[in-house]
Amino acid sequence: MSIDEAFDRTSRYYDEWVRQAVPCYDEAFSTALELIPFGREERIRVLDLGAGTGLFSQHVFGKHPHASFVLYDVATEMLEVARERFEAASDRFEFIVDDYRNIRDDDAFELVISSLSIHHLEDADKQKLFGRIQRALTERGIFINVDQIKGETEALQQLYWSTWLAKVRASGAEEERIQDAIRRRRRYDRDASLQDQLQWLRKAGFVHADCVYKSYFIGVFLAINR
Repeated sequence: MSIDEAFDRTSRYYDEWVRQAVPCYDEAFSTALELIPFGREERIRVLDLGAGTGLFSQHVFGKHPHASFVLYDVATEMLEVARERFEAASDRFEFIVDDYRNIRDDDAFELVISSLSIHHLEDADKQKLFGRIQRALTERGIFINVDQIKGETEALQQLYWSTWLAKVRASGAEEERIQDAIRRRRRYDRDASLQDQLQWLRKAGFVHADCVYKSYFIGVFLAINR
């Protein structure tokens, strides 16, 4: 099964599931929103990579109601949920069913966002993507990535995932969904360490790069062009 097929199967319950599957969801995404430096009235352009059902874009849209968005994802059904979500503001949203490694070079964005997606890429592809993101941003542009982090040691990695399993079960998540998530992780996840991700961002040309929030294996990365 391809990755787009795997995630399309979750499209109708993904929003509920991700809040259970990311125990620090509220803290992580509220931190991500705090990092956006633009004023509420600014007409910024936003690129959402691996947008899925559009949850991250929804958070940003709530804070920046005059923004326009381009949402990329390979999963057609996930993006269909996003289309429905933003139907009332459809003139402000563009939906592209494609691999976001193919993002256009002729666009310029003030903000690039991604959540729980880039960790699916091989490390070499992550590095290439970071370079493309840097080039897609305006001079004042920023990149915010909420994503998974690989433990620096096997012991830390085991701690991260045993803690995750305990918390997600305590949330009341269905065991079938938990097992599906574990199978997706084993097949599709290619997590990278915190230090590697920061190094790749700096190598890509970002002047400032940091992980401004971390809870076990979830981090909020910030990269700034100047």
